[in-house]
Amino acid sequence: MTRKGMTVQAFREMKSAGEKISMVTCYDFSMARLVARSSVDVILVGDSSGMIHAGYDNTLPVTVDEMIYHSRSVKRGAPDSFIITDLPFLSYHVSKEDAIKNAGKLVKEGQANSVKLEGGAYFCDIISHLQACSIPVCGHLGMTPQSINSFGGFRIQGRTETDASRMIDDAKRIEDAGVFALVLELVPEELAARITEALEIPTIGIGAGVHCDGQVLVLNDILGMDDSFKPKMVKRYAELCTLIPEALSSYSRDVKSSAFPDAEHSFK
Repeated sequence: MTRKGMTVQAFREMKSAGEKISMVTCYDFSMARLVARSSVDVILVGDSSGMIHAGYDNTLPVTVDEMIYHSRSVKRGAPDSFIITDLPFLSYHVSKEDAIKNAGKLVKEGQANSVKLEGGAYFCDIISHLQACSIPVCGHLGMTPQSINSFGGFRIQGRTETDASRMIDDAKRIEDAGVFALVLELVPEELAARITEALEIPTIGIGAGVHCDGQVLVLNDILGMDDSFKPKMVKRYAELCTLIPEALSSYSRDVKSSAFPDAEHSFK
């Protein structure tokens, strides 16, 4: 049992009880400590760290070792929280042996409680093998960022009935393979509702409407850390992109005027 009693089994229990699941994406120790002081249920250590922390254009360059570093840092900051850590691009695509080795490293070295992988029925065998190795797996359908080159950008998925039917089938098949939850990203609200209704496991939406069993957003987006990034799916609950520069400028002014350090902040 972790903070608030979150376990793999608790995800289904919350869905059955009609209790929404709150999840945030977090990458470091200091932010994880703050998340742990909140009522958020789950922390996702996303490979979006490559874009948020390293400034990459997409998630493709992120490595397993980088994910281990971020996951371990988050776990130290939120030791009682349930941690889901992303398997990065090509860490599970080549073979089941690679998938088991890399997922195992995220759990053993990264101290994750579970891993997340992107993709549908093609990965059922991988999911089953990870389950057999006692590594819980969260799924991810819709706009899967590791497929950005195939999709031609960050685009809504499942608009046609053919694509919607395929996504519903993928969702059912990876549920049967053993995923304990499913992230739906950039999916039309009506399709997300159909998938949510069709599954016994909970769906976690990001740009997928209110009918999902839970929601996930990137912590930096929630806190308004980047005023140039304003996608429709994000609701900003703070404006730190304004507050932080103001605080730093106040510090700089105090240094230049010798107002800091004063007697209160100096030693005798």
